[in-house]
Amino acid sequence: MPQPRTHLSSSQMDTQTVLLILQAWLVLPLADGANPVLRFVALGDWGGVPNAPFHTAREMANAKEIARTVQILGADFILSLGDNFYFSGVQDANDKRFQETFEDVFSASSLRNVPWYVLAGNHDHLGNVSAQIAYSRISQRWNFPSPYYRLRFKVPRSNVSVAIFMLDTVTLCGNSDDFLSQQPERPRDPALARTQLAWLKKQLAAAKEDYVLVAGHYPVWSIAEHGPTRCLVKQLVPLLATYKVTAYLCGHDHNLQYLQDENGVGYVLSGAGNFMDPSKKHQRKVPNGYLRFHYGAEDSLGGFAYVEISPKEMSVTYIEASGKSLFKTRLPRRTRPERPRVHHPKA
Repeated sequence: MPQPRTHLSSSQMDTQTVLLILQAWLVLPLADGANPVLRFVALGDWGGVPNAPFHTAREMANAKEIARTVQILGADFILSLGDNFYFSGVQDANDKRFQETFEDVFSASSLRNVPWYVLAGNHDHLGNVSAQIAYSRISQRWNFPSPYYRLRFKVPRSNVSVAIFMLDTVTLCGNSDDFLSQQPERPRDPALARTQLAWLKKQLAAAKEDYVLVAGHYPVWSIAEHGPTRCLVKQLVPLLATYKVTAYLCGHDHNLQYLQDENGVGYVLSGAGNFMDPSKKHQRKVPNGYLRFHYGAEDSLGGFAYVEISPKEMSVTYIEASGKSLFKTRLPRRTRPERPRVHHPKA
């Protein structure tokens, strides 16, 4: 039966039109296939506890908010920045902690098909890291092919490319004892550390992608409890500058921070997945002007970083587990490093 027509006054019509346009604006960027954007969540230090129920209130709150964010905004993957299992990693690939701290917690339907790309933290190294690598063959979404590796993505519906170099900063710098020196003193196997650094240097020199990210567990710069990692300041900072790396992502300190250096390199610290630490004890160890954002409220349920990469820019939004956006920043698409010209002498 045809519906009777309702005659709208011009003012009603205007209001309706405006509301429809506003709705479209809100929904369009979120609709699948609308914008060429690569999206991911960066989450560190989320690894529960070794006793029942094997997770914390903060980990559960983060999992819930990540699920909600992914449902609304979408995500192509989740980047796990280490300390995946507190306090001493896992023992083997069948360790129950994979189920209790990972699968059972990040279980929302919106997360079921989202792949995780994993690297190891200092607490993972107190257990069996090769077991976490082996778990990649058991879980559909857990991807940890080797201690360090390269990821490559295309921004959907564009020719814009993104490289992410996943590092094992514990192998590179040594393990740190949270109750003693805080600083990793030296690598356990110097030859292995040199091999990884040589690999990274070679990869960065060859990287032609429009965005290049490096990720590791230890921070390069941090104002918090652990402070800057001396080994990384010495070994990584020159590489990040020389090869025009867009950003370095890490965890380790249990809060959220964003820093940026004079070369424009962004430092995304996302270590608030399981604990919150308000410490700012290394504020003076970070060069003036680097710190742009810090959030370590003890009564907070933690949070994570949400990254969107478009053909034009990369944006990083820090989201509190309560759903509140805390801080947003943007980084430009990189200009390719100039290749040194080779002058061939005339014959």
